Amino acid sequence: MRSFSKNRQILLGILTVLMIAPPILAHEIKVSGDVAALIHIDPDDHLVARVTSKVWFALSKIGGKSIPLSHCDCHLTVYVIPRQKDKTPLLLRPILKSIDVESYHGVASALITFPKAGLYELELTGKALSGEVFPPFKLTYEVTVSSN
Repeated sequence: MRSFSKNRQILLGILTVLMIAPPILAHEIKVSGDVAALIHIDPDDHLVARVTSKVWFALSKIGGKSIPLSHCDCHLTVYVIPRQKDKTPLLLRPILKSIDVESYHGVASALITFPKAGLYELELTGKALSGEVFPPFKLTYEVTVSSN
């Protein structure tokens, strides 16, 4: 029963994020333990090789309470797909910066320039900073970069 209640809380948090997020199909929500994150890519949820794009992640805890970047020791790593564990070197480790966007405040964001078209994996990891309460998390997103 406890597991059902926890899953229900996660679902309610995700639904809260969805209700305030613009209805764009490219947005994807991932969940790791008690943390959920909505990814958004500017411009227009479309990645193009050799063009700098802003990627941001709206993080939230169970129940929908947002997690600003200032409360999280978060890191973003970019890998080329196919990725073989321990054999695929990281491609990029963009610096995350806090931004305010749409109705979100303190959102984790990064500027990324992909070198060529293809499939990539974005891996967002994080843990709570002192005084915060949420478990460490790891979220992965597969993205497609086009040539134009």
